[in-house]
Amino acid sequence: MQSAVRHVADSFDRFFKKQNQAPRFKSRKHPVQSYTTKQTNGNIAIKENKLKLPKLSWVRFANSRALEGRILSAMVRRNAAGKYFASIVCEVDIHPLPQNNKEIGIDLGLKEFAVCTDGLREANPKWFRHYEKKLAFWQRRMARRTKGGSNWLKAKQKVAQIHEKIANGRHDFLHQLTTRLIRENQTISIENLRVANMLKNHKLAKSIADASWGEFERQITYKASGYGRTVKMADTFAPTSQTCHVCGFINQEVKNLSVRQWTCPCCDALHDRDENAAHNIKQMAI
Repeated sequence: MQSAVRHVADSFDRFFKKQNQAPRFKSRKHPVQSYTTKQTNGNIAIKENKLKLPKLSWVRFANSRALEGRILSAMVRRNAAGKYFASIVCEVDIHPLPQNNKEIGIDLGLKEFAVCTDGLREANPKWFRHYEKKLAFWQRRMARRTKGGSNWLKAKQKVAQIHEKIANGRHDFLHQLTTRLIRENQTISIENLRVANMLKNHKLAKSIADASWGEFERQITYKASGYGRTVKMADTFAPTSQTCHVCGFINQEVKNLSVRQWTCPCCDALHDRDENAAHNIKQMAI
C-alpha cells in the first residue's frame, strides 16, 4: 500500500507538470505487470541463486550482480515479451571518482551519435533501423489475425520481443558510452536539446527518436551527480554549428544540414561541422 500511494503521488506530480496523462487504475490487460514491496523484518533476501519474496518464499532466479548495501525494496515486473524481472533497491555509499582536469564538449547528431572535442567519434548504432523490416513484417501478421486469438497472441509476443531487443541494445550502448565519458572527464559540456519539439519534424522524427538523445542526457546527468563530475549545458538556440570556434565569425550559410565542411572567410580555418559545434558547445556551456 505504501508503494502504491507513492506511485500515485508521483503520477499526479508528472500530470501537473504536463509530462503524462492523468493517472488511472492499473489494467490487468496491460502487457506490463508489476508490483513493489518494501523490506520489512527480512521478508526480502538473496542467497546464491535464490530470491526470497513475501508470500512466495524462496524462488530461483538468475542473479546479474552481487548484492551491495541494505535492501530497501523489491519490484517484480513482467514485460510485454513475457519475461519476469526482479529489481532490488539497495542503499549504498557511492564514492566520487578521482579528480582530473580533462574537459570535453560533445555534439550529438544522427549520422554520428557523438562527436567530441578530443577527437572521439561514436557511430550511431541505429537499433530501430536494424530491426525495422522484421518489426514491420510481424506487425502486419498481427494486424491480419483475429484480435484475441492464439495466433494473434503469438504475433503480439513476437512484436514485443523485437521491441525488447531494440530497447536492450539502445540502453546497453548508452550506458557504456556515458560511463566511459564520466570516468575519463571531469567536466562534460552538452547542448540543451528540446527533443519533444524536434520530433515535430516528420522527416527526421524516426531517426531522432531512435538516437534517444534525451536518455543520453538523463544518464550522463545522474551519473555525473553521483560520481562528482560536472555537466554544463549550452543554450538550445546558440549558433554552435555556424560559429567559427577560432575567431567567433558567424557564417549564416552553414544553416543547411548538407554543409558538412566549411572554411571561415575571416581566419581561413577549415572546419568540420560536428567538430566545430563540439568546440563551441564547450565554450558556450554555462
